Amino acid sequence: MKNSEKILKTISDIIENSVLASKDVKKEITDDLKFKKDKILNKLDLVSREEFEVLKKIVQKQDSTIKKIMKRKIKKAKKS
Repeated sequence: MKNSEKILKTISDIIENSVLASKDVKKEITDDLKFKKDKILNKLDLVSREEFEVLKKIVQKQDSTIKKIMKRKIKKAKKS
């Protein structure tokens, strides 16, 4: 009976160690993938949605200002 208990204890220890090791490996892989994802995103030079919306409003305002200026120039040209 002692032999079978030792074998079961050894098997139990091996399984426990492999579970703990697999958690460490999983954490290592997860961290590595997150790092690589962040690195790729930084290379793409993306902007947040908020930044995009602010820039969009600025461009729209500039477009409307340019249209107003162009209308004034056309009116002045017609008068001349």
